[in-house]
Amino acid sequence: MSLKSNTASWVFIEGILNSYSQIFFSKNKVFAMILVLVTFFDLVAGISGLMSVIVANVAATLIGYNKEKAAGGYYGFNSLLVGLGIGIFYQPGIAFIFVLVFAALFTLFLTIWMEGYFGKYGLPYLSWPFLLGIWIVTLASRSFSALDVSERGVYVINEIYGYGGISLVRLYDLVNNLPLHESIIIYFKSLGAIFFQYHLLAGVLVAVGLLIYSRIAFLLSLVGFFTAYYYYLFIGANLNELSYGYIGFNYILTAIAIGGFFIIPSKYSFLWVILLTPIISFIITATSVFFLSLQLSIYSLAFNIVVLIFIYALKFRERYFTKPELVSVQQFSPEQNLYAHLNYHSRFDVFAQTPVVLPFLGEWTITQSHDGEHTHRNEWRHAWDFEIFDEDGKKFEGDGLAAEDYYCYNKPVTAAADGTVQEIKDGLPDNPIGEIDVDKNWGNTIVIKHQEKLYTKISHLKKGTVKVKKGDNVKRGDVLAYSGNSGRSPIPHIHFQVQQTPFIGSKTIDYPLAKYVLKKDDGYELKTYDRPQKEQTVVNIGKNDSLFKAFNFIPGQKISFEVTNKDKKQESINWEVKADFYNTVYLECSKSGSKAWFKNDGTLFYFTHFEGDMGSMLYYFYLGAYKVALGFYKSLIIRDTYPLAVFKNKFVLFWQDFLAPFHLFMKANYTMKYVKINDDLNSSKIYLTSGANMRISKSTHQKIDFKIEIDGSMISKFEVLGKNINLLAKEIKS
Repeated sequence: MSLKSNTASWVFIEGILNSYSQIFFSKNKVFAMILVLVTFFDLVAGISGLMSVIVANVAATLIGYNKEKAAGGYYGFNSLLVGLGIGIFYQPGIAFIFVLVFAALFTLFLTIWMEGYFGKYGLPYLSWPFLLGIWIVTLASRSFSALDVSERGVYVINEIYGYGGISLVRLYDLVNNLPLHESIIIYFKSLGAIFFQYHLLAGVLVAVGLLIYSRIAFLLSLVGFFTAYYYYLFIGANLNELSYGYIGFNYILTAIAIGGFFIIPSKYSFLWVILLTPIISFIITATSVFFLSLQLSIYSLAFNIVVLIFIYALKFRERYFTKPELVSVQQFSPEQNLYAHLNYHSRFDVFAQTPVVLPFLGEWTITQSHDGEHTHRNEWRHAWDFEIFDEDGKKFEGDGLAAEDYYCYNKPVTAAADGTVQEIKDGLPDNPIGEIDVDKNWGNTIVIKHQEKLYTKISHLKKGTVKVKKGDNVKRGDVLAYSGNSGRSPIPHIHFQVQQTPFIGSKTIDYPLAKYVLKKDDGYELKTYDRPQKEQTVVNIGKNDSLFKAFNFIPGQKISFEVTNKDKKQESINWEVKADFYNTVYLECSKSGSKAWFKNDGTLFYFTHFEGDMGSMLYYFYLGAYKVALGFYKSLIIRDTYPLAVFKNKFVLFWQDFLAPFHLFMKANYTMKYVKINDDLNSSKIYLTSGANMRISKSTHQKIDFKIEIDGSMISKFEVLGKNINLLAKEIKS
């Protein structure tokens, strides 16, 4: 993609192409162009469909509807289908064009209406606007005497010869005379029928395009159709029902929608594709009786009903949310949906919607964790006790007979996440060392509400040090009170737990701690979401000013690098920080058009998604700075995983795509190490190294190493080292 992608003309063309591919829930341009070609097998239908898309998109723009949705094809694909239907049924003429234009406009209005109606329930409007549009126009046009019914399709060979000469006729004959089983013929013709093309060649081209767009979608189309085919044989149903208008495309579209687009591809989604087959057949058979009495086709009615009902039903589940799991962020590709989903699961705790961090400053050691040996049992088993130790492993100085001797005593206790103070207990004195207050078990305590059914509780606080009151709003890191020795506490420590209810004494829940650093004998390791164990020493990520400023990309900011390759050739590259429609922030390369989305919460910078040229410097920066802790800890190790889509080897990924819902034989791992820091009075230089390791089965397929140098507030150097890759980028101060 080039700069042209930003121009108004390209956005308009993109909207047209996406209107074709959206019928298969895709935004793949190659697939779209194949589908455009298929529609032009009938020249009038092809022109009619194209005109309808143009009318719908132009009208959407002039009326003032969302431009990004128009560019995505959302406002055009239903009008396209109506235009194709009208183009197939009627002869061209002045009256025909008049009807076509207003049918496209009417379908656009139906699309807007249904988008709003179904959107209230979080449901897609699918091709309902097409169904209502084509039925209403068909019924109305029976009274239009100026419209002539088309006789095209009677002499197919003559028409094909007129389009492409003898070469196209020979190709048509070759495909149609292939020695194929009846089921395969119906499958291909059902694919073509989606675009009102009822011959084998059209279906073969659609299948090729589908395979290019998505291996999982192609596999689902086979599973959906052939499950239906053998189901019909099993129950003794009339196979002519599949052949009549090749209505079998309902099974194909339903399979793709349920198996991989609205639902994460998995063995469960494939199972539901199979289980929904009888329901689709019920609807097709039952509705055909009614619609045939009106001399109307049911078209994609069964697909629309089943997909809508099934997605709606899944939203009311109370458990088993991953069997199957609804797509939360749509990537417009079953593979991308799956890989992004798996990557998110591996990087983050999906149940921890609100990050809960350590409730203190500095390094503390866990002296009792979950399922503890003293008090963390039964309903209160998911909790932590924290204390401070010195380098010699002692927790106090002197003889340890006074609370003041303990390193953790009277240290600030902080809010673990943004929230509202829900409950406070104060006024209890500290216990003498070795004694406990069994009656006032929790001691001085603060309970904070972070969201519905998510509370944190901090106990054994020092009397009179609570700095908040009930109802106060607090931010993560705000000082709440100071640690003490009240309640069931023989020596000073902090008790911390997560719970679902707001009461002191509520039972605990198993909830991970977010974004902390684990101290090890040989350095440090970043934990994004984990449950620290007994005797581990942990610390919240501290902010290093140089790291923070270097990765604090602000919308509107422009970044320039001078890049030298292995042949010593130099070029300048320019990135700009932008925010999209959903207010998510990304870097965009002006030369390649590549985009890399990221997040920065003040303690952690990490990339979430990449699109574009996998040879661009932005791609390598996405790999090399995939996750960066914004505090410096010597020898800190950061580990993470990439989505499999970052693999450059498309041949291997092609085969992985087929197996991905059931088995992954590819892995993509990220590692970063904090090497050293050179501080002076004015700034600091920080040296980081990282690596991307792409593995197939147990062998390394591709390895790329990176070196990052931070100087003051900028990324002064970024080096890429790999097989046939040697790039050095130096940032140019603006």
